Formats: sequence, C-alpha cells, structure tokens
Amino acid sequence: MKIRPSSLKPPLTIAIISIHGLIRGHELELGRDADTGGQTKYVVELARALGDHPEVEKVVLLTRRVIDKQVASDYAELIEPLSEKVAIVRIECGEPKYLRKELLWDSLENFSDNALAFLKRQKRLPDIIHSHYADAGYVGSRLAHQLGVPLVHTGHSLGHNKRKQLLASGLKRDEIEATYHISRRIEAEETTLGVAARIITSTQQEIEQQYGLYDFYQPERMRVIPPGTDLEKFFPPLGDEINSPAAMELSRFLRDADKPLILALSRPDPKKNIVALIEAYGSSAELQNIANLLIVAGNRDDIQDMETVPKAVLNDILLAIDKYDLYGKVAFPKHHKAEDVSVLYRLATLSGGVLVNPALTEPFGLTLLEAAACGLPVVATEDGGPGDIIKNCRNGYLVNPLDRPALAVTLLKILTQKKAWNQFAKNGIEGVRHHYSWPAHVKKYLSVVRPLVEKTEATPAIAPQRRSGGFQEKAIFTSLDLNLIGNRESLTAFLQTVRMHHKSIVFGVATGRLLDDALFTMRQHGVPRPDVLITGQGTEIHYAPNLTEDARWKCHINHLWNPQAILKILKTIPGLKLQPKNFQSAFKISYFVDHTVADAQEIRQLLLRNEQAVNAIFSFGQFLDILPVRASKGLALRWCAEQYGFTLESTLVAGVTGADADMLRGNTLGVVVDNRHLAELSELSKTEKIYFSSQPHAAGILEAMAHYRFLETER
Repeated sequence: MKIRPSSLKPPLTIAIISIHGLIRGHELELGRDADTGGQTKYVVELARALGDHPEVEKVVLLTRRVIDKQVASDYAELIEPLSEKVAIVRIECGEPKYLRKELLWDSLENFSDNALAFLKRQKRLPDIIHSHYADAGYVGSRLAHQLGVPLVHTGHSLGHNKRKQLLASGLKRDEIEATYHISRRIEAEETTLGVAARIITSTQQEIEQQYGLYDFYQPERMRVIPPGTDLEKFFPPLGDEINSPAAMELSRFLRDADKPLILALSRPDPKKNIVALIEAYGSSAELQNIANLLIVAGNRDDIQDMETVPKAVLNDILLAIDKYDLYGKVAFPKHHKAEDVSVLYRLATLSGGVLVNPALTEPFGLTLLEAAACGLPVVATEDGGPGDIIKNCRNGYLVNPLDRPALAVTLLKILTQKKAWNQFAKNGIEGVRHHYSWPAHVKKYLSVVRPLVEKTEATPAIAPQRRSGGFQEKAIFTSLDLNLIGNRESLTAFLQTVRMHHKSIVFGVATGRLLDDALFTMRQHGVPRPDVLITGQGTEIHYAPNLTEDARWKCHINHLWNPQAILKILKTIPGLKLQPKNFQSAFKISYFVDHTVADAQEIRQLLLRNEQAVNAIFSFGQFLDILPVRASKGLALRWCAEQYGFTLESTLVAGVTGADADMLRGNTLGVVVDNRHLAELSELSKTEKIYFSSQPHAAGILEAMAHYRFLETER
C-alpha cells in the first residue's frame, strides 16, 4: 500500500553523518577490518529506506573521502547517487589515505568545516542532522550549533563499554589511551549527549546499562528504534531449500535428517552458552528422540590454529558432543557462507524446528528477527534484547539460560505443540514486518524526528554535574553469600544507594561460586549484574555489560599451576573429599574439608614441600579451594583497580569469611560484616583500618559506608 504524503507535513531533508570506514552503495566490504562492520551497512540501508518514503525529500549520507591505492577507487568519488532522492557525499578529511577511526580525531574540524560548506551550498539546509558513532557525533554537534538544526545521534558502541572490553582483552590503560584515544572519544560522546535532541538506541537495556554511565545521560531524550531486517533476504521457505548445498552438508552429520532442527547460530564465544545447550539436549532422551541439533559457530579450518578463546569454546563443544554420545544427532559443520544463513533458517522452518539463543546475555538479538522473518519460532535468553522482540512478535519463549532442565522442557514444548508452533511461525512473520522491517523502522524514525522539526515536542534541558575525570573514581566490592544474600530489605536499600552513585562508583561482586552458579544465584535473589564480577574465588574476572572475560588475567594466573600434581598429592589426605565436577574449574580445585581430621596448615606445608606454590583458601567452615599462587579475591581486586584506575584507598571492601581476608587487608577500606563465621576473620580485629559491623547482610555494608563517610566527596 502506498503511503500518501500529508499536505500538512512538508517532506524532510536529512543529513546522515558516518565518517569512518569504507562506505559505498554496493558490495560493502563488511568485516574487512574493525571499521567496516554493521554500522556501514546500517547507514546505507537507512539512507535508502528513508529515500523510499514519500515524507522525505532528500537524504545525503556524509562520509570521509578516501584516496588510497590500497582500497577501491569508489571511495574517492565525491558523489555517489543511491536513488533519485539519496546520495553518498564524500567530504575531505585531513590526510586522504585510508586511516582507522582512532587516527581521525585531529582531522574532524577539517571534516566539519568542509561539511558545513557543502550543506550551505544546497538549495535548503537539512531539517535534521543524524550522526553515527562518536566521531560523527562530535562533527554533528558543531554543525547543529552552526546551522541551528536539531541533532539526532546513534552511538552504535560507546567508549565506556569499549574501554572495559579492551581491558578484558589484556591491554593496559596507557596502551588503550595511546592506541584508541578512549578519553577523547568519551569526551566527544559527552559533548554529543549534551547537544543531541534525541538519542536512538536498539534496546531499552542499551539506554540503562551503557548510556547510564555518562554525565550527560538523560533518558527522556532517548528513543528505542530497533534496526530494520532485510525481508528480501529473509523470508518463509519456498520448498527448494531441501535441495540446497546447505541441506546436503547437514545430511553428512545426521542419522535421521527428517527430524525437526534445533538451530543455534552464533560466534564461538563463551557468553553464547552453546555448551549449556548441548548439555540440556544431551540430558534429555525425549528431546534427542524427536529432534536434531544444528550448531553453526563460525567457520574453522584447524581448531588448533585458532585464537585461544574460540579454540577453547570449539573444543568444549566437541567434548560435550562426545560426552553425551550425540553422534548422528548433532550437526556441527566447519564452514558456511553468508548466503547459507537464510537457507538454514528456512530448512529449520521446513523441518518444524526452532531457533534457540541460549546466550548468557544478548544485547539485541538480530538472529531472532531473521529467524522470525523465515517463519521459524524461537526460544531465547531472557537477559537483554530478546525480551522486546518476543513481546512484539509473540513467536516463542524466553528462558533462563542457566537453567538447563528448563531449556530442555521449553524446547520440547515448542516442538511438540504443533498448533502453537504454527501460530508462532505466523506471528513471527507478521511481527517482523510490522515492527522490524525497514518500512516499519522508517515510520517510527520519522515519528521521532518530525516533532523536533515542527517544534511540537520539547527537548528536556540538561544540567548535569561534570566529574573531574571521565571514569569511575571509587569502588565497592563485596562477597555474595551472607553479604548481598540474606535480607531483601537491606539489599534493596544498598542497591538503591549504588544505583544513585553508579557514575562515580564501580560496583563489584567477588564470590567463590563459578560464573553460571553466581549468575543463577544473583538472579534468584534480585542482585543485578555488577560492573565487575569476580568468580571462582578470584580465578575469573568478568566485566559488564556483556560479561566480557579478562583474558590476560587467565594468562597471568597460569604461572606455576599444575592441577594434576596437586590432585595426586592431596588424593590420600584424610578429611578431604573432592566437590562435584560442577564446582571445579581449570584454575580451582575444590574440596569439602573435615576440620576434625584435616589441618589447614599441614595441607599448605605438604603442597610447599612438593614444590606446589598455590593459594589454599578455607571458607564457610567446610570448604577448601586450591588456586594458582597468583589468584585470589584480593589479587583479582587489585588487578581490577590497576585496570580501571580507581585507588585501593577509595575502595570499600565487604567480606564475611576466610576467603575474603586478603581483599580486606591492605589499603582498602575494609568491613567484616556480622555473620556466623566471624572466627575465620577474627585475626583482623587487631587491624586498625578494618571495621566490624554490628548489622548483618547488606545493612552491614551500608553501616560501613556511613562509618567511612564513603559517599562524601572528600573523606
């Protein structure tokens, strides 16, 4: 149906700014490098889709002109028409050769001046400027002031979050600054947030968890408009998919290829939680009987030649398949082409199958939209963007990704109830067209920007307090059990306090529980995901918002670690019993200990005599954890302080058992929270800087915050 432009609504002229990367109207070089990802595809598709709408008169996509023999000559063309109403306009920006975005900061004023001159030469000024990413936000802020035009901004990714990811990858703070100019980027983002009349995001979670760290954060200026889905590429089955090369490839793996397909599609990343899916499938004979499992986890030649993290994930997938003897029931192809993805969705639809996304957290969930457009129902993690998608499309179920039995039950439910499956398939196709197609995206987009042009919607004023630095200066780290868990009322009060000061305070949880167990327990008790989650008694460090694991920490603690030798030495010690496998990890050997038989000091001495330099940690009166000598909660905390840049003197640490002792000692502001295991920390009562609270649980932490006057600017 054609949309008729309203005579009361004059068509808009829109200037889109996306400076870095390689942008052209055909054969986008996606994945060529870090600057040619989803953003380049999005801005070109957005420009085209806006140009197709009758309420839009003209769209110019301003990007950087590149003259470089190392890239195609297309990127040197000054103007590239995309349609009658849309064109890519390339603007001079300092040095003409292709540069990564981090090297463009000193040239942005040059780009801004040239863009201003171009816009002033046009018959009419743009009604809206829409900037993409921090560099364009900086330019867009200048142009909006100079032209008196409203600025709309999409961040795509944010500096605070990027900094955490880089820290987790092993880079040090000074290296990050030298390579990525992260402070400059964050300052540009702050400037943009202060100027932009509207910020467009993909999910509500992005608004709260990522933008919430900024001084100029104001949710009233933010709107959620999910990206569009290419319905020419993703559509319901035609029937010829069963003869495709992708179908032939699957037949190599499956004993009964006619069963419904449970499709999991992701990169090989621990957060995607694929091993948990295999375990859920492998533990359910009924699920194995009625369906096959298809795992598409990137492309690989030789796993041993891959980088450490994907290699570990792929090895774990193979080991899990072997453990449950799933041969003939699981397809795990080594290669697939980009064009195969839509075919795989349609093959799963034809089989009566389901797409499953069991990720620990999923910022958006683009695969869910693609599957829905192909008529494939979904089962997805309840953590993140999938909640919005399933609410809108009504095409599947949300699950707790840590609850394997519930995951298996939910998959069985969707696969065995044919009437519900058909309704989900129909709902998904209709829901994507209504909420997530490009026409739907443009309709919502115009409903957001037009009131700014017509001045029918006020832009809330911003009067924030700017901090002296761009990062959080203080920190609170607390153990989980007996501190945050135990009293809901005091926990609520504590979390409200942390939330009020989240821009200036890093919130960390340090626990002996492993990651899955910690996340499950926190979810059960209403503890939100912290900025830093230290698990496995200090052997693993994860950063918010996406649980990015600190890879360099793992390499660091591997020093002198010999778990097989330790197991052999302690095998015959009376009073020690190994805990179940789900409490063990690569860097943590855990025992139940009977203190009437086993002596802590003797165990430490025995390991030292056998040349095993380790940390032996006793806690809760019954547990013994053997860790690498470089690993503990306290050492992990100090590593995070070095990475984040907060000082120990401005860090409040709350502990309850012997496992927390080295977190509490030293220059931190320590508090031993009242509990039944105080004897394990009794030696700390002689330490002047450690406070013993009179109240238990989170109330004890609040008591210590008052004692230290922790929230005052200057103590």
